[in-house]
Amino acid sequence: MKENVIIDLKNISVSFGDNHVLKDLNLYIRDKEFITLLGPSGCGKTTTLRIIAGFINPDEGEVIFDGKKINYLPPHKRQVNTIFQRYALFPHLNVYENVAFGLRIKKLKEKEIKATVEEMLELVNLKGFEKRNINSLSGGQQQRVAIARALAVHPRVLLLDEPLGALDLKLRKDMQAELKGIQQRLGITFVYVTHDQEEALSMSDTIVVMDGGVIQQIGTPTDIYNEPKNAFVADFIGESNILDGIMHDDCLVEFSGCKFVCLDKGFDKDEAVDVVVRPEDVDVVSTESGMLKGVVTSVTFKGVHFEIIVDIGGFKWMIQTTDYQPVGANIGLYIEPDAIHIMKKSRYSGLYGDYSSFSEEFDELSKPAEEEEE
Repeated sequence: MKENVIIDLKNISVSFGDNHVLKDLNLYIRDKEFITLLGPSGCGKTTTLRIIAGFINPDEGEVIFDGKKINYLPPHKRQVNTIFQRYALFPHLNVYENVAFGLRIKKLKEKEIKATVEEMLELVNLKGFEKRNINSLSGGQQQRVAIARALAVHPRVLLLDEPLGALDLKLRKDMQAELKGIQQRLGITFVYVTHDQEEALSMSDTIVVMDGGVIQQIGTPTDIYNEPKNAFVADFIGESNILDGIMHDDCLVEFSGCKFVCLDKGFDKDEAVDVVVRPEDVDVVSTESGMLKGVVTSVTFKGVHFEIIVDIGGFKWMIQTTDYQPVGANIGLYIEPDAIHIMKKSRYSGLYGDYSSFSEEFDELSKPAEEEEE
């Protein structure tokens, strides 16, 4: 049952030439929800946002806003506003006039404009910055001005396209908390686009994981993390050991040459499956006590814990533990039933989850530069 739905995207398809950017996408967004479109560059998340904004018309499908089809309604007539990664502020206008811009277009009275601008600047902690030049502001302050300007016209929905991408890590974290707080105080719908998993997990009511123009999973941050639908989702949301397994019976799975009790049911007898075990859910024990045994091949200190790679029969596991283990140590692994998650085989099976080629430097280098068009 769909309740309090403000946006409903029905059977949306978009192609640019031979590139199918969105394929029969169906998604509804509730009023006052903080929903995040999450996925790698090129997955279609920004295109989805621009369809809601009215910057792109879908080749097929319907865009429903508050019960009415708005496919051909121009952007300025939609009850939405957009904040981009490059904030698109007017450098020739001061902070006050940037925030007042949309209100002046609406031809509101000066008294009403002044009251709204002051309210918005107080909301984003920029009271007293009214006369400041835009170019004199830090990146974080410019971002706050962009938020104030977007909210000043009282949109029903605020669309945010990688708005924190240009900020350093600490400022990003501060602004994540601030954006979530603003959304809760105003009680309006935020549709947020990011490729940053931690950002999505910390801010969202609902996460939509996308890849190749297709929605892979929709759920709460807890659901997405703890119950991934396939190997792509499991790998994209945090670190995951993903292994080939056989589901012998309800609550009995075999992987890495051993049988384990798990909590999953409803699979066919002896069905081939993907098995997910999160690095933080594995206990390091003595080889005598271990369900599995392996050799430590690398150790990285992460501050709160050690991240160790363990070779078990040629498959490299990642384990996160507070117990230091030196390279070359023989260790045992103990895995509780609720730490084992079973997934159906998919087109992503076998592509993720083995840390044989893992190194942080390689991981960073292999990340694609975020594209402006997706």
